[in-house]
Amino acid sequence: MSGGPAERSRLHAFAVRALTLLLTGFVLLEVNRPALTPQGQLAAFALLGLPLCFLIRARPDDAVWRRALDAAGLLSAAAACAFVLYWSGFAASSLGDRAGGETGLDIAIGLLGLFGALVATWRVIGPALPILTALFVLHALLGPHLPELLFPHRGYTLTRIASQGFLQSQGVFGIAMKVMFAYVFLFVVFGAVLSQTGAIRFITVSARRLFLGTVGGAAKVSVVANAMMGSLSGSAVADAATTGTVTIPLMRSTGFTARAAAGITAAASSGAALVPPVMGAGAYMMLELVDPPVAYLDVIRAAILPAILYYAALLAMVHLHARRHLGVTRADPAADAEKAAIPAGIVFGVGLLTLIVALLVGRTVFRAVSVALLVVVAASLFHPATRPNLAGLRRALDRIAEGAAPLVAAAASVGVILGMVTLTGLGTRFPATVLSVAGEGLLPALLLIMVGSVVLGMGLPSAVCYLLMAILIGPVIGQLGIPPLSVHFFIFYFGMMSMVTPPVALAAYTTAGIAGTPILPAALTAFRYALAGFALPYFFVFRPELLLILDGGRGVTGAVVAFLLGCGVVLFLSAGIAGWLFGPLGPALRAAALAVAALLLWPPPPDALFAAANFGGLALATGLVILARRRVPA
Repeated sequence: MSGGPAERSRLHAFAVRALTLLLTGFVLLEVNRPALTPQGQLAAFALLGLPLCFLIRARPDDAVWRRALDAAGLLSAAAACAFVLYWSGFAASSLGDRAGGETGLDIAIGLLGLFGALVATWRVIGPALPILTALFVLHALLGPHLPELLFPHRGYTLTRIASQGFLQSQGVFGIAMKVMFAYVFLFVVFGAVLSQTGAIRFITVSARRLFLGTVGGAAKVSVVANAMMGSLSGSAVADAATTGTVTIPLMRSTGFTARAAAGITAAASSGAALVPPVMGAGAYMMLELVDPPVAYLDVIRAAILPAILYYAALLAMVHLHARRHLGVTRADPAADAEKAAIPAGIVFGVGLLTLIVALLVGRTVFRAVSVALLVVVAASLFHPATRPNLAGLRRALDRIAEGAAPLVAAAASVGVILGMVTLTGLGTRFPATVLSVAGEGLLPALLLIMVGSVVLGMGLPSAVCYLLMAILIGPVIGQLGIPPLSVHFFIFYFGMMSMVTPPVALAAYTTAGIAGTPILPAALTAFRYALAGFALPYFFVFRPELLLILDGGRGVTGAVVAFLLGCGVVLFLSAGIAGWLFGPLGPALRAAALAVAALLLWPPPPDALFAAANFGGLALATGLVILARRRVPA
């Protein structure tokens, strides 16, 4: 029939947008005026969110088997979530009332729900997380047959797994889904609405004007634009895909290779989740996981200086790279031909200011973002350039669907993992291993946590990686002898860095496609540019003042000292990696620069501002600067 595929495509797009609009309206109403039980809220959220995972990935040319699997997964997820919603909010009794005595229908529905959640995750995130989830389920099933290395246990039946993983509140409808529902989803909506006002163009144009005519200006534009975009998305992949289409061609036009352009953008986008005030999902998870509890403003405050140092390290790297390889100051072509979108900038500023003020006056996170969202919509009405229209609404709904569906799917699968961790006792046995390593010293324990975070994060979103590691080692965080928030930021940071850690560097995969360069070289380049930032997590563990944790007696002075030493660490580490300071550095001087960074990083004794090694680093830094300066021709 003529026009059949086009008609189906329009119907499909309409279904995605209608479901997204319904999901957005439900969340806005329910977080501000709750009418359902907590489990009912999450079941309704998943009921509307999981089908999006299938709809946004469906293509007319999909193989028959894939369409059949999608249909089975969608129906399974929707039916199971509707079942939980009914028993959580509308029936006379609840699933919790018959925990341990579930009926055969309950168990069948639970298994269908697990199947639907895994298929949804596979469709929008890829195979890594569903495979990991399946391994945890197998671990629960095969407990008695496991070797000692894999933490054997007595084993559990499918009945118990279905109950723990789906029907009760420790699985799919547990803490991960709660964070997505109560915090993250509304920030996805907030970022999508801001983007439709022209905020992205405002960010990129403003960054280009800031660095017009400087050495490596195009690369610095990428760094700053990604940092600013990070305050909207909190997602490395989304950040790279959004800004990369503008900044990568800009870098290529000013002399950067495709590999360098892809690597710089990937490294810059990977810090997105660290930029306040709209941080990644991991920041909101901290509100549920850090013990003793912290407020959202505490998390924002703790992220400020590490975010500044991370992007300062990237700016130093791209500046030194440009001085060494490009050699001259080059202006970004046509950067002055564009006028900054002032109306969009006003809406952008008003939106973020409203959010920050609402948080400062004590509003809850979801109430603050709800108010900021209303203010952004109202402010956008005053100018034709930012005023919403039907096409803009469609684009915003598409962006919300693309941003929210992976988060809902990831929350469902991670919930299953956490349910299995609780069921099998892995949540207490793995921390005991970390604690035994910590008995050999804090540094070995931190190295173990770092490796676990990076390895898990290679195939998982950074927020998912943080949640898993934080849950696994949560019982021993208070016994490591450092502030709990420092440990949580340590885990969060390395989960974020996994986005540029080969061989599975998801942010680099995205930018390599835009730049048209092979993936692995782009990932290795991104890793090298981000390497200076790998020292920062150790720095704010050794010096908690960098997170503005000022209760240890050293107060503001300690924070200033920590920040200045941190600047020295990232500068000399960047110089050692790039091989350039005031001029080219030979092997000996590069080694000296790296030694300076290591000495400045050295932790001080308790209740002291400096270690002896820090003074040694300052002395060596002074000598290195003098020597490098003298070697530059007049």
